[in-house]
Amino acid sequence: MTLSEVNSHVNDGYNGTAPDSPGGPQLRPQSLLLAFFGDHVLEEGPVCVYSGSIIDVLGRVGVGEQAVRSTLTRMVGRGLLQRQRQGRRMYFGLTPHATQILHDGRTRVWETSAVNDDWDGTWTLLGFSLPEAWQRQRHDLRSRLTWSGFGPLYSGLWIAPGRVDVSEIVAELGIAAHVKIFHACADAATDVDVMIRDTWDLETIAARYIAFENRWISHVGDTTLDPLATHLRLVAEWLGTIRTDPRLPVRHLPPDWPARSAEKTFRRLAEQTGEPGRRVAAELLETTPVQPS
Repeated sequence: MTLSEVNSHVNDGYNGTAPDSPGGPQLRPQSLLLAFFGDHVLEEGPVCVYSGSIIDVLGRVGVGEQAVRSTLTRMVGRGLLQRQRQGRRMYFGLTPHATQILHDGRTRVWETSAVNDDWDGTWTLLGFSLPEAWQRQRHDLRSRLTWSGFGPLYSGLWIAPGRVDVSEIVAELGIAAHVKIFHACADAATDVDVMIRDTWDLETIAARYIAFENRWISHVGDTTLDPLATHLRLVAEWLGTIRTDPRLPVRHLPPDWPARSAEKTFRRLAEQTGEPGRRVAAELLETTPVQPS
């Protein structure tokens, strides 16, 4: 069966589309590709996926062939994907670096609640002073710290709730000599509520959750959706929503904090589309084992 025949077969029985989330974020092709590999390749072992299959899947969420091809090439250049030729066909698989990124993302999406109910009162503080010329390292450090839940208490002192292991980040960036890490509790003289409001933009974080739920709530129970495309868009957008949420202790957040409701909507839709999407993908994707290098 050819790729086009498979595509016709898996579309038989529904005329659905993925919600285009009017007014929602413009999801980058790389974000959708990472969601695709995380959903359908990560647990399959060392395999590569035929580029035509990837183009077909991303086409279901509105990404054109040229955009997919150029994004695949860039991801190879960034060390996220490996390329493997088989005859006249090109296949793409995950590198060890991308595999680790996707495992971390999977933990954050599926195993870690967006609401921090069990905070033990401890904080992780990281102080750094990097050479002026290390602008790239400084940017990378701040990006990685943000993903790990840190916020800037002061310019060179960042803080995150709980005991956060940042040893891997420090080692990968090669900045151990310029960083000091502490675990501590706030003194009674410190108003934690005020500190949190001063360190993190709570209104922006809350607005992302509210916008996510407003875009997706009406699709719960909608059986006309394309499950594969919807699941990819849903996961990619949810990851983008939680990426900058430091999971602050709920006891120090406004009582109507919207993360819990948004997460409930996400999980209901993910359950609704996950297994049907995997069935579609199983028929659609053409894979080959990774060849020993």
